[in-house]
Amino acid sequence: MEVFILRNKVVTIEEAMSHIKDGMTIMIGGFMACGTPEKFMDVLVEKGVKDLTIIGNDAGWPDKGIGKLVVNKQVKKLIASHVGLNPEVGKQMNSGELEVELVPQGTLAERIRAGGNGLGGILTPTGVGTIVEEGKEKITVDGKVYLLEKPLKADIALIGASIADKKGNLYYNKATRNFNPMMATAADLVIVGAEKIVEVGEIDANDVMTPALFVDYMVEV
Repeated sequence: MEVFILRNKVVTIEEAMSHIKDGMTIMIGGFMACGTPEKFMDVLVEKGVKDLTIIGNDAGWPDKGIGKLVVNKQVKKLIASHVGLNPEVGKQMNSGELEVELVPQGTLAERIRAGGNGLGGILTPTGVGTIVEEGKEKITVDGKVYLLEKPLKADIALIGASIADKKGNLYYNKATRNFNPMMATAADLVIVGAEKIVEVGEIDANDVMTPALFVDYMVEV
């Protein structure tokens, strides 16, 4: 008879953030900092890890979300769909301190999904005939031209959840869901900042939005 042991995934925030090292590629969930594990951003600023490649929907605000890392000049490259809420991004781009890859939002979501599902990429008409197509392979399907967009993966994903159970099943409240579920599938290590951690079974199975098998560590924040 097989015996399954439930590994304790709940750790301190210091232990969770100790996995993040200089030069890593990090996915950070959230949409204009809604759904971003904010306490993780604070600890990373204190920790001072640098030369990070950050994948996220946007650059947050100067004092919220991913923006805290940008302002502290810990980000080497940012892959995002929107950076207009954080003036620091433009300053660092113009000074050559920060490389920014702007990706249409739907394309960004699909590239992350492709990374999480083991796909070789996606075909999209978005960007054909614009600067977005520069350096990308074009593929014609039934007479229509598409761009081949490569999948995105990360060393670590930092996920913000509303409720987690001790096994690692996650529920996101309303708009906090955004990029979090797909990012949880596309990283080698997934660390969750949950507003509340409950006993196994307290989240109805119909409400589980990220299954426990994707989650490595959790912190109650």
